[in-house]
Amino acid sequence: MSISSTQAIPATSATPEHVAIIMDGNGRWASQRFMPRTAGHAKGVQSVRRAVETCGRMGVKYLTLFAFSSENWRRPAEEVTLLMRLFVQALEREVNRLKEQGVRLHVVGDLSAFEPRLQGLIQEAQAQTEYNDKLHLTIAANYGGRWDVLQATRKMLKANPAFALDPSLIDESALSDQLCMSWAPEPDLFIRTGGEQRISNFLIWQLAYTELYFTPCYWPDFDESELVKAFDWYAQRERRFGRTSAQVHAKK
Repeated sequence: MSISSTQAIPATSATPEHVAIIMDGNGRWASQRFMPRTAGHAKGVQSVRRAVETCGRMGVKYLTLFAFSSENWRRPAEEVTLLMRLFVQALEREVNRLKEQGVRLHVVGDLSAFEPRLQGLIQEAQAQTEYNDKLHLTIAANYGGRWDVLQATRKMLKANPAFALDPSLIDESALSDQLCMSWAPEPDLFIRTGGEQRISNFLIWQLAYTELYFTPCYWPDFDESELVKAFDWYAQRERRFGRTSAQVHAKK
């Protein structure tokens, strides 16, 4: 993992290198149109495609989408079943498009909870795109930020038994190297659609110094113009990382 923003000041630019999105509002979008919530999720797949294409054109290197949280199993069974079906369909239909666009697919989370067919499709899709490097698209599925920190802690202690005897040996990199997305830099820009203003257990370690953008726009309506609005907002942010504004401007 890149050196964290609490340990060093990362390089920044007007365009975010890493964008993380909570795709919220699918169900409410459908309900406002007197449609079943599942219709909103189906419509939201189109917004995923638009986001991938737009980020690729604008020079974003990493795009991480929160598709299904570890808490989403609490939703109605019909909705969960539909989400799993959409996941399967997207993997079957979109892999060739991703390959052509130079997109590498990663799926992170506790994938053991998924049925074998879905696990197989995930492995196959990742393998088919593993040599692409234009845009790294990560889908967080059955993912939770606390779960991520916990599994990283277990892996860290298993790999370094001495840490249990002398915790003073543990530093930030020892844990961050075991996180699901240890290979990616921390997100520069976090976007949540749908009007809610919380991170909902998403990348809780990695979002320490991320710029947080909230929009009332529901995910199915989140098109290129909405993404550009978020990028324009980000470009105006002064990223200080603990410094004063005067120090930031002195470096320019």
